[in-house]
Amino acid sequence: MNKNSEAFLCELLEAPSPSGFEQPAAAVFRKRLEGWVDEVIGDVHGNTIAVLNPGAKFKFMISGHIDEIGLIITHIDDKGYIYTDQIGGMDPALLVGQRVKVMGANGPVLGVVGRKAIHQMKPDDRKKAVEMENIWVDIGADSRSEAQKYVAVGDPIVIDVACRRLNGAKIVSRAMDDKAGAFVVAEVMRALSRRTLKISVIGVATVQEEIGLRGAITSAYRVHPDAGIAIDVGFASDHPETDAKKMGEVKLGGGPNLHRGANINPILEAELARTAKRLKMPCQITANARATGTDANAIQLSRGGAATALISIPVRYMHTPVEVLSTKDLDACIKLLTEFLANHPASRDYRP
Repeated sequence: MNKNSEAFLCELLEAPSPSGFEQPAAAVFRKRLEGWVDEVIGDVHGNTIAVLNPGAKFKFMISGHIDEIGLIITHIDDKGYIYTDQIGGMDPALLVGQRVKVMGANGPVLGVVGRKAIHQMKPDDRKKAVEMENIWVDIGADSRSEAQKYVAVGDPIVIDVACRRLNGAKIVSRAMDDKAGAFVVAEVMRALSRRTLKISVIGVATVQEEIGLRGAITSAYRVHPDAGIAIDVGFASDHPETDAKKMGEVKLGGGPNLHRGANINPILEAELARTAKRLKMPCQITANARATGTDANAIQLSRGGAATALISIPVRYMHTPVEVLSTKDLDACIKLLTEFLANHPASRDYRP
């Protein structure tokens, strides 16, 4: 991955964007595509829709959701301590001791997640699971009125961690799920802008995926694609305490993860696999007995239906502040999608 692309990836990852509050990350995404696509459209939900070759009859949608998990302020007590609920799903135990950033009306407000010290807990209490009502956010305020100068009920919160390089091609950050997918969409659109297309390609940074695929539902309805590919992250099984018999064998650096199952059009999946073979690109396969729980669900079922596939980027430690992926997999996903879409015929019958 070149330095320019990596800088964009980290800027996107660090821009706060809990579901329903995606505007900062959406602005980064739109800026990346300025001058590279024919149209950039925003909708009332916050989806960003970028279009190449809009006059072509066959429409192909690619999407990555730009929202992330986070917290939202539900109560500020008399002493200025803040209580929250989750946006999306995470293990509350991962929040204890974290630094956080509140997206206040007048700018970001730093805080920490507090809990009773272990010295003050009874032995039985130490064994209990952490619950949201037993942790709080401390922004250093001494009263409710002081806290309310900076934050308000309904303000969203993200964990305050930065994007960092690990060994080799591996990167760690919060919100890889799924800003990594939105990153791939943006880079594919830029790459395709240099190619001659026979189809219209619509790249969408969708919103509110973590709370029900909501942005994909509305954007797919608007785009009305003939076919679509969702780019999301998927569970890597190359770390301790994972069961490949249940999850499949998926590793970082092993290449794009293609999917097979009811949510996936078999002809489209086969064409992607053929493109990867032509490129001599290794791919990984995951079987899905049911719907995948990704934007692919919404694209597949939009209006009269669309031929749909899912490409996953292998990620370790999903829905934690330390999601890890390999930039090799990102580069491979970009190359696979670019070559597939650049060589897509003006029309293709995806009916099984």
